[in-house]
Amino acid sequence: MDLNVSNQLLDEFAQLVKKNQAARKVSEGEKLKVGVDLGTSSIVLAVLDHEDNPIYGNFQYADVVRDGIVVNYIESVQILKKLKAQAEEVLGVELLSASGAIPPGTGENSQKIVANVIGDAGFIPQAIVDEPTAAAKFLHLDDGSVIDVGGGTTGISNFQDGQQLSVFDEPTGGFHMSLVLAGAKGITVDEAELLKREAPNEKEIFGVIRPVAEKMASISKQYVVAKEEDPVLLVGGATNFTDFIPTFTKVMKRPVVGPHFPQFVTPLGIAMYDQGELDE
Repeated sequence: MDLNVSNQLLDEFAQLVKKNQAARKVSEGEKLKVGVDLGTSSIVLAVLDHEDNPIYGNFQYADVVRDGIVVNYIESVQILKKLKAQAEEVLGVELLSASGAIPPGTGENSQKIVANVIGDAGFIPQAIVDEPTAAAKFLHLDDGSVIDVGGGTTGISNFQDGQQLSVFDEPTGGFHMSLVLAGAKGITVDEAELLKREAPNEKEIFGVIRPVAEKMASISKQYVVAKEEDPVLLVGGATNFTDFIPTFTKVMKRPVVGPHFPQFVTPLGIAMYDQGELDE
């Protein structure tokens, strides 16, 4: 694993998302890989070339998933169709296939629902993988652990010698931080979700939600089996607070590191599973 390389790719992808532009002109007939991340607070579309370099990215805030389960199927499809159309307009080519992901342990039915959303949005559904494993694939992690803090759940995946040893999922995530923030501020959960995105208030907000982060870290500590010399990586959109990683490091009593733009690690890893052919 080379975190510097991963960070460079994440920086490039974040710029593509910000500017809503392609990294370069796409050749006719060129194979592109697409990843779809149906998150609790947003849907992210990531497009890579055949060498896994970012080509295009976009996202839309959405309230269609709860605890890793799609609860608004129609809106999920509509948003993904819109993202697909925007990508195709910018790239000048049709996107044919896409992979997706689910939190660990949410079951075969959850896999089918995600595959159906992808299919009904106009893609050929590819692999549906668990989220922390997708993150580990992008990070090229052979030894260590990935903690993926999503909107509804926290997933932990452990690796040794390039093989997955174990994977776990616990129902605590960004949505639970929003619940605590809403209660403390006397506002709605939707208002709290918007408040979390306001960078100027980061210190104050994290002071309120710190106990939730500490709970996530305590849960993760139980499931991480990485050796002391192996890395523990923290990813996921809910971790976009400066004090998140120091809090995990303190509670877990071991170094925890995080890549740039942690919200984009998993969708980029998901895209790497798109091989452009129907799974048997």
